[in-house]
Amino acid sequence: MCEQVLKKMLKKLEHINSEIVFSNNWWQYAKDIYLMPNGEKGEYHYVHSKGSTFVIPKTEDNYYIMIKQYRYLNRKFSIEFPGGGLKEGRKPILNALDEMKEEAGYVSDKVSELGTFNPFNGVTDEICYVFLAEDCKFIGNKPDLSEEFEILKFTENEIIDFIKKGEIWDGMTLAAWSLYYFKK
Repeated sequence: MCEQVLKKMLKKLEHINSEIVFSNNWWQYAKDIYLMPNGEKGEYHYVHSKGSTFVIPKTEDNYYIMIKQYRYLNRKFSIEFPGGGLKEGRKPILNALDEMKEEAGYVSDKVSELGTFNPFNGVTDEICYVFLAEDCKFIGNKPDLSEEFEILKFTENEIIDFIKKGEIWDGMTLAAWSLYYFKK
């Protein structure tokens, strides 16, 4: 079966042109015209993003720092790792550290990249960079005016239990945890 999958040559979709329909500081709503495998032109609507960063903060005493915040679109609270949109010209590692400090109030000098992923590859071209920050120390958070956070500390087993129970449901957090958990 695997050999059959590898032998089939799929066609790459040919880009013809792009148009930005709407733009803000964080993303653009774009429409591309492309050539479909059957030779006809098609439209592809998507969100173009500068990218994002997520960081898994771990304290010296082996607790993981997460934040709880209200997610407007889902109309419920979410437990997540600190993260946010990649600012123009900012290196992902510095962006992640800024988000950790702003949202959770922690800093670290011991940071390593865990990997990258696309959160919804049929809808956005966003790439999320994920980092592990170890030996984190609390200095106090300073959220943006539009944000409010509760800072939480969990053990690894508590995080796994919350995932199993559906209490941690944010896709970006689940993907970041997978990159961390399966690399250790």
